[in-house]
Amino acid sequence: MRFSFLPTVVAAAVLSLSSMALHAQNVAIVNGKAVPKTRLNMLAAQLERSGRSVTPDMEQQLREEVVMREIFMQEAEKQGLDASDDYKIQVEIAKQSILIRELFSQYQKANPISDADIKAEYDKFVASNGGKEYHARHILVEKEEQAKAIIASLKKGGKFEEIAKKQSKDPGSGANGGDLDWANPNSFVKEFSQAMVALKKGQTTDVPVKTQFGFHIIRLDDVRETPVPKFDEVKAQIAQQMQQGKLAEYQQTLRDKAKIE
Repeated sequence: MRFSFLPTVVAAAVLSLSSMALHAQNVAIVNGKAVPKTRLNMLAAQLERSGRSVTPDMEQQLREEVVMREIFMQEAEKQGLDASDDYKIQVEIAKQSILIRELFSQYQKANPISDADIKAEYDKFVASNGGKEYHARHILVEKEEQAKAIIASLKKGGKFEEIAKKQSKDPGSGANGGDLDWANPNSFVKEFSQAMVALKKGQTTDVPVKTQFGFHIIRLDDVRETPVPKFDEVKAQIAQQMQQGKLAEYQQTLRDKAKIE
């Protein structure tokens, strides 16, 4: 009688190939449970998103991390920790965070900021911040009569800084002798700005300047040209700010559409 070992050999070969394929798609087998390679890939992607580059020589370190996590998870499940209310609540919160992050990520991909949009925003920035900066001081009071009296006192030799410290109701600048530091005219309300830019260096307003805050006596100490950064230097920053602004609008739109009882 003749025996053929061919079926046995073929079966062994098939089992061997299946085992190789299994290991190719898994990082390891821990206590009989397969640990998929996708976990390693996701861990590497998280590191890259956080700004850390993943090099080939880190693969073994990442593999060990994934294996240890599986060991710890198995032990936690053996102790029944995955059945606790605290665990379930944390899983639900983590699930929400991941889904929300994916929602916003998809929105940003579908609504990119174009170069034309960024350039238009840059031009607006240049128009409102370019030109000159002014270093001024002011004294703010409630009544026009008080402001006129201060102007008269200044004309007689009164010290602007001393009067500002004693009488200005602007606590920030008043304590510093009325100093408003260097600023673009657009930083101030219209009435204040117009009066300030009309002054010459060292000049003080002859009449009180009325704004929504009260009556101001303004002195212009100095003027300087404002350097404006080049487009390429601030392009990424502007794009990020615009994207955040669009995302905030999208969030508010969803909030407004929601039926909340």
